[in-house]
Amino acid sequence: MPRQKSISIVCGLGNPGAEYALTRHNAGFVTVDKLAKRHGARYWKSRAGCQTTTVRLGDRDVVIAKPQGYMNTSGGPLSKLARELRVAPDEILVVHDEVDLPAGEVREKFGGGLNAHNGLRSIKAKLGTADFARVRVGIGRPPGKMSVADWALRKLKGTFAEEFDVTCEQAANVVESLL
Repeated sequence: MPRQKSISIVCGLGNPGAEYALTRHNAGFVTVDKLAKRHGARYWKSRAGCQTTTVRLGDRDVVIAKPQGYMNTSGGPLSKLARELRVAPDEILVVHDEVDLPAGEVREKFGGGLNAHNGLRSIKAKLGTADFARVRVGIGRPPGKMSVADWALRKLKGTFAEEFDVTCEQAANVVESLL
């Protein structure tokens, strides 16, 4: 990944609400929840349309954010939070699900294409650029003729839930390595 400024906001993408809690689409929320817990976050507060908490990583504070609109409107709350905190797009790291990566794979990326991801499209539209860091959490393609939406929003159970949890732990490790 190209050198960039220090990350000030780590934003996990997902959909709010219990019905989405254990779905592939919430990989970003699950990952940042793990990160927050690891670093002793005690509470989340509502700020700029996001649930936020601040953790100390190394020698600096980092804001962890979960936009509270649906995935395809994530850019509004994130851009509002970035403006409020005076954070440039290249100081933001977004964690999201990625159907173009096999399930269980985690990769980092800076800028570039959006792979038809509506959350990323919204963020690019509101920030005015795609030049932000990303941690992509692979969820794989759906089997057979199942739609991507049904695949991403299906509740995970059993070994699928366990494997997803391990992948989100790995994604939190990648976020930490980037910070």
